[in-house]
Amino acid sequence: MCETCGCGGGETTLIDLQTGARTLLEQQPIPPQETATEHVHGHFHPDGSYHEHDHSHDHEHEHHEHDHVHRAAPTTVVELNARILAKNDTAAGRNRAWFSGREILALNLMSGPGAGKTTLLERTIADLKERQKLFVLEGDQATDNDGERVKAAGAAAVQINTGSGCHLDAEMVARGLAMLKPEFGSLLLIENVGNLVCPALFDLGERKRVAILSVTEGDDKPLKYPHMFRAADLLLLNKIDLLPYVDFEIARATANARQINPGIEVMSVSARTGEGMGEWEQWIAKVQKDARTGAFR
Repeated sequence: MCETCGCGGGETTLIDLQTGARTLLEQQPIPPQETATEHVHGHFHPDGSYHEHDHSHDHEHEHHEHDHVHRAAPTTVVELNARILAKNDTAAGRNRAWFSGREILALNLMSGPGAGKTTLLERTIADLKERQKLFVLEGDQATDNDGERVKAAGAAAVQINTGSGCHLDAEMVARGLAMLKPEFGSLLLIENVGNLVCPALFDLGERKRVAILSVTEGDDKPLKYPHMFRAADLLLLNKIDLLPYVDFEIARATANARQINPGIEVMSVSARTGEGMGEWEQWIAKVQKDARTGAFR
């Protein structure tokens, strides 16, 4: 979890690339214990609420010649992680309802750095912008380089810079939506921060999750990073124009992905040349139709 590896906290910056307006979203991580001798104990109630009890050891210990440190029980980390994810899931549920009520198809694009997400977005926007309303939330730790690229391709975009954060969360998306204001019936493409681990853990309220794996990364990645590929509905194998130059087998990558997630769909594309993009765009159209039909069930 991110709180364990230390990437949580800090400031998130949202940039409206149409107007240049900037908004700071301060993250409020759950604070650690203030001292080594202060304990926080908590539990979940049947209704899902969380309650803490705390007590401190301020009394003096007599006749102890040795030093000792009170360490938090291992369950403390589990409880903190559960609270972080529960808060995120509540926000994701609000996002999901917001999308459904406006018939907006939201897709969460996830990959490691350099897999070609932004180039894929540029090609998708260029292909669809004449017949589809397109909006983009662009996630990166720093710079608005990719946001400017998708804006130049023809989509309204908001850049979300996470600072030290390695993923987008549902609250960042909600704040980005308030700035972006996607239209009724539109397609919202969310480019997550480049990372093959943490983005898979955080629901954003999206309709589908799309994992992108480039052929330069190796066909064993689904086995090495199972959470990402288990969470995905679709796997795009990108940069297939480079297949003659790398040791990568489409069949082996597909088999590895389906070993982790038997129901995952797999498509091969080259965002640079356009090969396979038609199938990807047909998939978007089908999911969008299904989403609109489902909104009235």
